[in-house]
Amino acid sequence: MDFNHKPSFADRVTEAVDDALTADQATRTPRDYLGGSRLGHACERALQFEFMATPKDDGKEFSGQSLRIFAIGHVLEDLAVAWLRQAGFDLYTRKGNRPDGGQFGFSVAGGRIRGHVDGIVAAGPEGFGLAVPALWECKTMNAKNWRSCVKDGVTKSKPVYAAQIAVYQAYMEAQVPGISANPALFTAINKDTAELHHELVPFDADLAQRMSDRGVRILQATDAGELLPRVTVNQDFFECRFCSWADRCWGAPA
Repeated sequence: MDFNHKPSFADRVTEAVDDALTADQATRTPRDYLGGSRLGHACERALQFEFMATPKDDGKEFSGQSLRIFAIGHVLEDLAVAWLRQAGFDLYTRKGNRPDGGQFGFSVAGGRIRGHVDGIVAAGPEGFGLAVPALWECKTMNAKNWRSCVKDGVTKSKPVYAAQIAVYQAYMEAQVPGISANPALFTAINKDTAELHHELVPFDADLAQRMSDRGVRILQATDAGELLPRVTVNQDFFECRFCSWADRCWGAPA
């Protein structure tokens, strides 16, 4: 063990950046609603903890690196918007496509379930036969996950994203008539290579209903002070190994 080791200049700069990011994150008010993008998560109890803004286990808060990864994803999404527009897609990301326009989204169950969509395609280039209006959702992935998405499609490879798309199509119908009748345009960006994947995702009404029912079930159980069942009976289950509330959860009654 090297007791004389000193952090390098690069380490010190990175540490300063990450300290600033985590300090800023700590000042943010936790959201007080259940995110529509999260309803497809495997474990309903984890969603309860998330909805209640339950403190995470020690060491499970987002690291500076994680926050940097999230920020890069947002920047890449902005680039995807620009690329699609340059290619001739009439893509709306804010109402009126004005910088000060409100973000498209929905609020149901008295505001306790909400979601914000990445965009709405109002028209596509000639020759694509794109049915509009169409929901647009964009995700960034590492190369391994991106290849899986290309191979198997988003519904099979990323069921959480598929659930999000279905829920958003369903709940946005009231504001954007026809959006649930038309396939959503899903864009995936390979963060390692900048490769793009696009696919059309037809509306899955059954999936949207199951996710909506799940949201209601989570709200009702939380109001009643009840913890919903875990996704597994095995503490070594892979979802549990990465859960931010695993210690708290497995210390609670099943």
